[in-house]
Amino acid sequence: MSAFLNRKFLLPVAILGVSTLLAAWMFMQQPNPASMEVLPPTMLVDVMRADPQSVQVTVKAQGTVIPRTETTLVSEVSGLITEVSPAFVSGGFFSKGDVLVRIDDRNYRAEVKRAEAAVAAAETNVTREAGLADYAREDWERARSILQSSKAASDLALRKPQLTEALASLEFARADLEKRRGDLERTVIRAPYDGMIREKRADLGQFVNAGSAVAVTFSVGVAEVRLPLPDKELPFLELDDSLLAEGNGPVVSLTADIGGRQHRWEGSIVRTEGVFDERSRVLYVVAEVADPYNQHGDIWDYPLRMGTFVEARIMGEELTNVVKLPRSVLRGNNRVWTVTDDNTLQPVEVAVTRTDEQSVLINRGLSAGQLVCVTLLDNPLPGTPVRFGEPLKPETGLTLGSH
Repeated sequence: MSAFLNRKFLLPVAILGVSTLLAAWMFMQQPNPASMEVLPPTMLVDVMRADPQSVQVTVKAQGTVIPRTETTLVSEVSGLITEVSPAFVSGGFFSKGDVLVRIDDRNYRAEVKRAEAAVAAAETNVTREAGLADYAREDWERARSILQSSKAASDLALRKPQLTEALASLEFARADLEKRRGDLERTVIRAPYDGMIREKRADLGQFVNAGSAVAVTFSVGVAEVRLPLPDKELPFLELDDSLLAEGNGPVVSLTADIGGRQHRWEGSIVRTEGVFDERSRVLYVVAEVADPYNQHGDIWDYPLRMGTFVEARIMGEELTNVVKLPRSVLRGNNRVWTVTDDNTLQPVEVAVTRTDEQSVLINRGLSAGQLVCVTLLDNPLPGTPVRFGEPLKPETGLTLGSH
C-alpha cells in the first residue's frame, strides 16, 4: 500500500520537473534581441537667412483731412441781399476776388454823396480861412510899419486858430468820406481766396445785420492732416523745426479706400503741434497736400476731399546694416531661434532696433547668412534637431503665419 502511494506522489513531481527543465532549455535557445538606438524626432521648419541691409523706416498713422484755412464770412454792413453768385451754394467753388454776395447799396451811395459834399464844404472853408489869414497878416504888417511898433502879432490876430479849425474840419470830413466809401465797398462780399462753400447761411432777399454770418468757406489751395505719433516713433523721423520751416519735412504718402478703389496722394510734414496730448500721450504732426481738389491741373487721380479718413505712411530715416525678419520670429523681447550648422535649434539674444505689426529690425546678435527659424514652435528646446527646405525670401517671410 505504501509503495503505491509513493508512486502516485512521485509521478507528478517528475512530470513537473521535466517540464521545467524543458522550458528552461527552450528559453536558452532563443537569440538575444538586437539593440537599436532611439533617435529623437526631427521637426520640419521654415528658415530665413539673416541678410544685413539698409532699410527705409516707414511710420504709419491715420488722420482726417481738414482745410488749412477755414473762414466764416460775415457781413460788415446791414441791408437786404440783392444778388448772390451761382457758386454761392454748398459745395460751390470760387476764385479769389469773385463776388459772392451783393447787399442793397442805395443808402450807402447816398451817404458817400453827403460825405463828398461835406469834404467840398470843408475845403471851401479852409480856402476862405487861409485867405483871411493872409489878409490879417498883411494888415498887421501895414499897421506895424505905420506905428513903427516892434510888437509881435498874436495868433488870434493872424486868424491861426480859425485856420487850424478849418483844417481839422477838412480832415474829419475826409475821414468820414473814407468810411462811407468803405461801407459802400463792403456791400459787396468777395471771396478772400480760392475755395469752396462749406455751408450757406444767408440767401437772396434776406436782410442781414452787420456781424451776421452769410457762409462758411475754406481754402482749396492746401489740405492738412493731423497725424498722431507715439514717442517711440519720433527718433526715426526728422522733425527739426528748422527743416520743417524750410519745407524739407518727411515725405508722406496718403491712401484711402473710396468706393472699393484705393487712391493715393503725396504730401509732406510741415510742422508739429509742439506738445504731447495729455490723454493719449501722442504728438500730433501736420501733413500738407497741395491742390487737393485738382483746381490747377490733374495732379491726383481723385480729389482729396475734406473729411476723408486716410492712412498715412511717413518716410523716416534709413537704417543701415540691420536684419529685417518677420515679427513672429521674436520670442519675448530679444530672443530668436537659429539653426546651427548641425541642423539643431539654438536660441540667440539679439538687439532690436524697431518693431511693427509685421516685421522686426535687428542690428546686433545675428551674423550674415545665419539661418533663423521662422516657424512658431511650442516649447522648443536647445539642441532640437530640425530639417528644412530652401530658405524663404524676405518678402515671403513677412507674410508668414504660425504653423
